[in-house]
Amino acid sequence: MGTESPERLKEIRRVVEQGIGSFAAMLRTGRLPTDNQLLSLRQSAAKRAEEGVPGEAVVRACHVGAQERLRQMLRHATADDLEHVQAVTVLVFQFLERMTVTVVAGFFAERQAVLGEEQSARQALLTPLIEGADVAGTAARWGLDVPPCYLVLDLALGTHPDEELDRVSPAIPGKRKLRRLRVELDRHVDGTVLSVLSSEGGLALIPCRIEPDQVTDQDWARVAAALSHMRRVAGIDITAGAMAAAPGDLPAAVTLAQEVRRVAAASERPPGLYRLPDVLLEYQLMRPGPARNELAQLVRPLTTRPQLLDTVRTCLRCGLSRRDTAQALCVHPNTVDYRLRRAAEITGLDVTSGPDALRARVAVSALDAAQGAAGTSPSRTR
Repeated sequence: MGTESPERLKEIRRVVEQGIGSFAAMLRTGRLPTDNQLLSLRQSAAKRAEEGVPGEAVVRACHVGAQERLRQMLRHATADDLEHVQAVTVLVFQFLERMTVTVVAGFFAERQAVLGEEQSARQALLTPLIEGADVAGTAARWGLDVPPCYLVLDLALGTHPDEELDRVSPAIPGKRKLRRLRVELDRHVDGTVLSVLSSEGGLALIPCRIEPDQVTDQDWARVAAALSHMRRVAGIDITAGAMAAAPGDLPAAVTLAQEVRRVAAASERPPGLYRLPDVLLEYQLMRPGPARNELAQLVRPLTTRPQLLDTVRTCLRCGLSRRDTAQALCVHPNTVDYRLRRAAEITGLDVTSGPDALRARVAVSALDAAQGAAGTSPSRTR
């Protein structure tokens, strides 16, 4: 039975004894268990689930009881009993089928109810936390612990290839994706993760046993590694904005984590974990103000020439490499040169020179931020 505790072993033994009794009664009468007998077994399995006994242990217990009785019977069988042994073997398989189905149904029905209660408890704590309410009473009522700090993750989830298949409803792979993410979150975290997730993303609060100002780069590296593992398991891209905050500071932290994640996406950062120090320049450029407007104005004339703007943007992203830019845009390097010259004529910014390259980079970021605030997005053309 493994390394079960004495209390659980006692409960498992009770299931074994019950299985032996049912099997013995079947051998005496030649009749399979009645619905009332199966109901009693189902209720017993549900109780074992409520007590925390593993499901595989409960199923194994039923089989152990049947096997033990069958061994005792076969010990006394002779060649003349072959016909009876064959009949009993059929009964054994029928018996085990009914017992297993009944036990599994009872066990998992109860486990689903328990999981539903756990999810309700988490949701009851999550909602007031992100609204800034006092959660001491709610936590005590549900038996949950409130840590001194939460690591706030605002998540954007990519699309799994299965969600784009015509023959598959996107809801099915979407649910599978979320289930894998929740399992991995719980597996990598010591404590109760509070989350509200959809197939596009959502929020996760990871409990932390230290104060927010004591969270180190190593702590964040572990979270980033967990996210990287989740990406591989779920087969999707994950971008997260992250903050550390005390429970009472969560409303502001949730907002800031969301903004950081949006800034990372707008500045075309690759999937991964981002904190405010990772996107300081871009984040500041997202703040409305005359300086941002003036910076955006430097490259705004290119918005009517999306090919030129996209070439400038790609060149900056490729480290000013003419060859890499051409490869990214699937055009000839000479085409890149021509477009950059035309962009320089229109804006006065030559992105191939050091000083202008920095101004162009900041100007493009400011333009993206301004367009994002206005509800528009820059064109991406080839």
